[in-house]
Amino acid sequence: MDVVAPDSAAWPAPAKLNLMLRIVGRRPDGYHLLQTVFQFLDRCDWLWLEPRDEGVIDRVGEVAGVPADADLTVRAARLLQRVAGIHRGATIRIVKQLPLGGGLGGGSSDAATTLVALNHYWQTGLTLAELAELGLQLGADLPVFVHGRAAWAEGVGERLTPVLLDEPWFLVLTPACHVATGAVFTDPELTRNSPLITIADFMMGVGGNDCEAVVYRRYPEVAAMAAWLARHGPARLTGTGACIFAAFPDAASAGRILSRLPPGWTGFTARGRNRSPLHERLAREQFASA
Repeated sequence: MDVVAPDSAAWPAPAKLNLMLRIVGRRPDGYHLLQTVFQFLDRCDWLWLEPRDEGVIDRVGEVAGVPADADLTVRAARLLQRVAGIHRGATIRIVKQLPLGGGLGGGSSDAATTLVALNHYWQTGLTLAELAELGLQLGADLPVFVHGRAAWAEGVGERLTPVLLDEPWFLVLTPACHVATGAVFTDPELTRNSPLITIADFMMGVGGNDCEAVVYRRYPEVAAMAAWLARHGPARLTGTGACIFAAFPDAASAGRILSRLPPGWTGFTARGRNRSPLHERLAREQFASA
């Protein structure tokens, strides 16, 4: 997978990994209650956001399989514009590096970057907490991208407690399939009653991903990649998939395993990050405009 070298105007929308995912119940409205741990990667989509005086929000360029009006970035910009009472608009361009349906949070991350960047450009005055609340209207994992800190998450994924984690190198395998999250969560064989654990339990090695059995049954190609990677380190599904990951102590170790991928398989290496690259970019922008 080629990596785009962005210019200084680009805003990063980083990938996330779910280092574990437990389904501990359901709300009356049918949403699943989770315990999970989010950590960012330094692998990103890239966004260019150009403010404009007229109130039009548009996306230039194509994003495969995503019409502009359905794009979460466009929806996020329009939501922020409406709630903040902003009369300015923006043109959005996206270069995708993260696969759709991979469990890396690409669409949500793109939307969160849009909220954070346009909040800065439009000078709305909204706090990160207010932006995260807006983001939750678009997706359960937007708040962690808005806040930009590795986190223990509960509820539907919106109740966040920052955590300090090791920042290893990860090898991420990217199966050529799009996992339908809705189908996984409605599968009758999905575990929905895992016992609650604590952050301390997770730090001691308790975890797992309750979606793995369902995804591996529905998507044999994902199961095959997981079995192969497990020969080289503890392999895990991120979110509802399809991507599989394992941690390594350094870039060279992860790269060696990447070089051994069977023909036709794809993947990438990336460093785990406790602070989102988005917030590093925001800090530079704020410093420059101070």
